[in-house]
Amino acid sequence: MLDPQKLRTQITEVAAQLARRGYVLDVARIEALETERKSVQVETQELQNKRNTLSKSIGQLKAKGEDVSAVMAEVGGIGEALKAGEMRLDALKADIESITLTIPNIPDESVPDGKDEADNREEKRWGEPRAFAFTPKDHVELGQAAGGLDAETAAKLSGSRFTVLRGDIARLHRALAQFMLDLHVEEHGYVETNVPVLVNADAMRGTGQLPKFEDDLFATSVGEGEEASRRYLVPTAEVPLTNTVNDTIVDAAQLPLRMVADSLCFRAEAGSGGRDVRGMIRQHQFEKVELVTISEPANSDAEHERMTRAAETVLERLGLPYRRMLLCTGDMGFSARKTYDLEVWLPSQSNYREISSCSNCGDFQARRMQARWRNPETGKPEWVHTLNGSGVAVGRCLIAVMENYQEADGSIRVPEVLQPYMRGKSVITV
Repeated sequence: MLDPQKLRTQITEVAAQLARRGYVLDVARIEALETERKSVQVETQELQNKRNTLSKSIGQLKAKGEDVSAVMAEVGGIGEALKAGEMRLDALKADIESITLTIPNIPDESVPDGKDEADNREEKRWGEPRAFAFTPKDHVELGQAAGGLDAETAAKLSGSRFTVLRGDIARLHRALAQFMLDLHVEEHGYVETNVPVLVNADAMRGTGQLPKFEDDLFATSVGEGEEASRRYLVPTAEVPLTNTVNDTIVDAAQLPLRMVADSLCFRAEAGSGGRDVRGMIRQHQFEKVELVTISEPANSDAEHERMTRAAETVLERLGLPYRRMLLCTGDMGFSARKTYDLEVWLPSQSNYREISSCSNCGDFQARRMQARWRNPETGKPEWVHTLNGSGVAVGRCLIAVMENYQEADGSIRVPEVLQPYMRGKSVITV
């Protein structure tokens, strides 16, 4: 969440910064709630002081043998008024918090203004798209021909936007995840971490999925009746990885914390329809290798560049053409202050499609999670910065490999770096 002090003292400036991303801050409502909160808080403090003073006087009057019934009655009345004031104060604080939890992060100054993906800025390109001597097939045709992609059986099991993988295609999918993990651990210094894919509401609030995006999540209840507790299937391993430091003060010597996890991800809202409904572009269940870094604030921008390069290296080692896009203010995610998207070339669409998104969230998530570090210069706890990125989405990477490495007969060449994970297999035949 945003700094509450800024919302109180610099709300006009905050509103202007948020307007860059198309968000209209309800300044009047927040100011009205804050004005009432301050008033009620002053009143309750005055009542508390008055009750304390009168309570002391009761003892003094009793020592003198004087009647204290009137004073005691007055104290009782103050107690009732104080209780009512405290209840109102709690309600006002809850109202203010409910608003602040739905306010997105402020974009970094380096982020270009814009309304949607059309205004994103291309930063670089790597690799040249392959010139095919035949009309390239899409991953669905290739996967079906190889007997490795089965949406029909998945639909019988779970409904639309699920896929069953078999044989060499399933193995290629696993090989990609293993390759990514090994690369990020052995060369990029991330610590492999296995995390739960069921988390509680606090974890979802900590990284910004709740309350704003509850309709996009799969949820379940554990237990029955009053003892039942709600759990959410993670939309990304960012949620459990980042929350490993919630309600924690991290020692400076531990920073940066770099973690990587391969996990299943679940999204109830899997995007728009059209051609993306076909195949594995947008699934309710998918697999992703996720990178998360917990950083001291001064180094978070450098960590953002480092993380993005780690994701780019995956695509470069696989020989997949891609481009890096700096997202504009209108296309950034809720918690991000700056985001790079990596888009991989898909021959069947003659277009670049997102395969990784790397974001610096600043202290936005840290405030929600109460995640801090102890600054050795001051000895005081301060908010950490959190970063997350796909390193990369395994299913989309599978699609890119299948399409970019296809041959005219429908066979698929296996990239050299993946062959050790495929028991030396160099071609997937139909």
